[in-house]
Order: sequence, then structure tokens, then C-alpha cells
Amino acid sequence: MPLAELSRDTGPGRWHALADRVLGGGAIDRDEARAILESSDAELLDVLAAAYRVRHRHFGTTVQLFFLMNAKSGLCPEDCSYCSQSKVSEAEIPRYNLLSAPKLMEAAKLAAERQSKTFCIVISARGPSQREIDFVCDITPRIKQAYGLNICACLGLLTPEQARQLAAAGVDKVNHNLNTGERYYGEVCTTHTYADRVATLAACRAAGLQLCSGGIMGMGERVDDLIDMAFELRTLEVESIPLNFLNAIDGTPLEGVGKVTPRDCLRGLAMMRMVNPTAEIRIAGGREIHLGSLQALGLYPANSMFVGDYLTTKGQLPEADYRMIEDLGFTITRGSEAAEPVPAGG
Repeated sequence: MPLAELSRDTGPGRWHALADRVLGGGAIDRDEARAILESSDAELLDVLAAAYRVRHRHFGTTVQLFFLMNAKSGLCPEDCSYCSQSKVSEAEIPRYNLLSAPKLMEAAKLAAERQSKTFCIVISARGPSQREIDFVCDITPRIKQAYGLNICACLGLLTPEQARQLAAAGVDKVNHNLNTGERYYGEVCTTHTYADRVATLAACRAAGLQLCSGGIMGMGERVDDLIDMAFELRTLEVESIPLNFLNAIDGTPLEGVGKVTPRDCLRGLAMMRMVNPTAEIRIAGGREIHLGSLQALGLYPANSMFVGDYLTTKGQLPEADYRMIEDLGFTITRGSEAAEPVPAGG
């Protein structure tokens, strides 16, 4: 449906026409992505219904859980204004060097017990030292053998050689978020560039790693910045897209930045699904704060979420997540891509 017709049609048909095109192998354009983000509250359920059709085509009613472990906290030389671990943050957070292997193995065991499909190893740094690369490469096969988890590494900026080492060790994917569009990136970080982040993703792709990259809503960006990010992720053919909602932590430069509404969060998830129909879309940090009582609706466009805590903030109790998934009639899928779904909470 051309944009002119889309703007004239005020009924649910406008959104389902977009879903029909995407399901038929087509793509939405930037104006249509903007229309989703600027849709009215009265249209929200229709927008979600259209996005759910696309989600259901590729993921059915399954939900993939990710478990995140902050293996090195604070001590970061970068000035990312949203991050409590950056050098410009005065937030009161735990600060520690690389955790021991037994502690990482214990966390991986907990991830498996919580039905997570993927264990995310995160360090705060501009980029990893060789010692840190060696540590991740050593522990990855041990975790996979013991618990059958996929491994996602979030280690900062990577060189092509570092990416090759991670791939050879069995790391499945690397997380390196774009965070926002290129135009706005300099407003939230000055110690590295948007191009540096894209280069890391390119190095990981060349090494044969899957890409996990997304961003943050609510940092003061424009609608077009979110659209820029979504379309860049489509160009990069990112397999896994976490969408965070800014938790404006006290002591960070973005402390006090206005929060996004639950409806805006849902529109953001729906837009990301329609732009990136086959990608795993994850409801990530800030969902408990910003989606609140509407969290369950987020799983209509999204098919994944973190279970447990985040880097320096607490998450919802896993039992509440299991209940939410079960109440939706969805099931948790874990293990390999071919794993059979299991009942939520089972």
C-alpha cells in the first residue's frame, strides 16, 4: 500500500496491509516505519496485531530467554552517557575486575536452570585485553559442554583477529549495540564513534559470528534516529536485536531524562519487527520500568527477553516472567535452534 493510501486509511487495514507486504517478502520504508512510531493510542492494538502476524510466521508462539552476566563491572574508560559503568558516571555500582572461572560456571548453571537459551558474558571496557579474550575463549567450550547454552560475548570494540579467536572457541554471537542512529551517536558518546561500532560488527560477521545489536529508546533522540538505527540493523542483517528502554540511573549524565511511555515502547518494538521481520527481537533493559503492566504485550512483536538481572540493575523475578509467558499461551524454547519448545515454568 503506498504511503498516501496508508495515511488515508485510518482502520486496522492499513497496518495489516504492511504485514501482508512483509509476509510476502517485501519491506516497509522509512515513512511507514515513522507512521508506526507516530500511530495513535487508538491504533495501538491493531499495530501490535499486524506485528504479531510477522512474529508468528517466523517464531510461532515461542519465547527465547537470555541470561546476562556482568563478568567485569565498572572501570570503563569510555564516556557513554547512558551507562552506569562509564568513566563519567557517579552511580554507586559494584566495581570489580574479571570474575573467576568458577563464578562464571556457577552463573551459567543458573542460566540453564532458568531455561535460558543463551548465556551472555559481558565486560565493561573499550575493548578486551588478550587476557580477557583468552578467558572467554577458555570458558566458552566448558559452559557449552556442561550446560548446552549458546554463548554471546559483549566485550566492547573488537579487532578482526579477536573476532576470529572468539569464533574459533565456539562463541555463537557477539553483542555490540549501535544504541542509536548515526546522527545522534555523538550526543551520547565521544570516546569512540558510530563507525567504530559498525567496524566491530563487520569484523564479527567476517569471522562467521552471528550479530546481536540493538539500541536504546528514550535518550532524547528523535523518531528519525530510531528509524536510522532500525534500517542500519536491517542492512547489517543482524540476527538478534535487543531493544532497551533507558533506565536513567542516578549519577549518569542522562539522569532525569524523560521516560518513554509504555505505548511508545510497544510502538518501538512493533516498528523494529516490521523493519527486521526475521530477526530475533528482544525486550531488554528497562522493560520493567517503562512497559510496566503492559510487558506481556511486548511479546506480541518481540520473541525474546532477558530473564533475571541486568548489568548493574535488578530485573523482574524469573517466576513472574514464566507466569507472563504462560498466561499468553506461549512456550519457552531453549538449547539449540532446533530445540523443542517446553512449557513455560517447566
